[in-house]
Amino acid sequence: MSYDEISQLRLVCKRMDLVCQRMLNQGFLKVERYHNLCQKQVKAQLPRRESERRNHSLARHADILAAVETRLSLLNMTFMKYVDSNLCCFIPGKVIDEIYRVLRYVNSTRAPQRAHEVLQELRDISSMAMEYFDEKIVPILKRKLPGSDVSGRLMGSPPVPGPSAALTTMQLFSKQNPSRQEVTKLQQQVKTNGAGVTVLRREISELRTKVQEQQKQLQDQDQKLLEQTQIIGEQNARLAELERKLREVMESAVGNSSGSGQSEESPRKRKKAAEAIDSLRKSKRLRNRK
Repeated sequence: MSYDEISQLRLVCKRMDLVCQRMLNQGFLKVERYHNLCQKQVKAQLPRRESERRNHSLARHADILAAVETRLSLLNMTFMKYVDSNLCCFIPGKVIDEIYRVLRYVNSTRAPQRAHEVLQELRDISSMAMEYFDEKIVPILKRKLPGSDVSGRLMGSPPVPGPSAALTTMQLFSKQNPSRQEVTKLQQQVKTNGAGVTVLRREISELRTKVQEQQKQLQDQDQKLLEQTQIIGEQNARLAELERKLREVMESAVGNSSGSGQSEESPRKRKKAAEAIDSLRKSKRLRNRK
């Protein structure tokens, strides 16, 4: 459904009018964003020097987009003052359709026509819409603007007090209240989001400290394991030496017993054998403890 059809559907009922007004306002904002995106893409491909831009293949694209930007700024100055005051919506939906047509034409065509040929229809309908709005609708909306009563008093024509004036002021405040409520809601959301961000940062810092502590514990455990392996290696070397000595003592004891008999063993050799046996027992006890 085009925006021109949406603007015509406002006559159905009040509820449809509100929905269509919202869609028209959003459509104008969307077409502005779409134009900015197209202009950024074209400017990124153009050279920086002005002399080189004139002979570039995207020169006409840039001219058309610049003219559309001028037209959008004129429409913004004409309508959005009253749209922001909740007094009306962006009325000419056909203008939004025509801007979209021009932007899509620029994006899809490599060699577009000249700017005045492409923008002739847009200039005509937008100029007619702005003229009609300034001549027919703006005088009615100026009476509804806040502060119009004050200006009338300053000019010497005070408004007649009555229920109608009170109703108009109440209507204006009721129209302005939703925007204030939205602002307060946005501020509350910003506060809640900020609190959530601070909580997340705190949790991240805590997790980082825990990870650092665990890494330090792992390093300490690795160091202890290295020291224990060194100690075990030294003990194994001592046990091997003790076993070698015990084997030599046993062999010498066996040789002496075969040559001269058990009765001829000297007390020194017996003492050495006893020491070797004790050392062997100690080494076995150490191994069992490990």
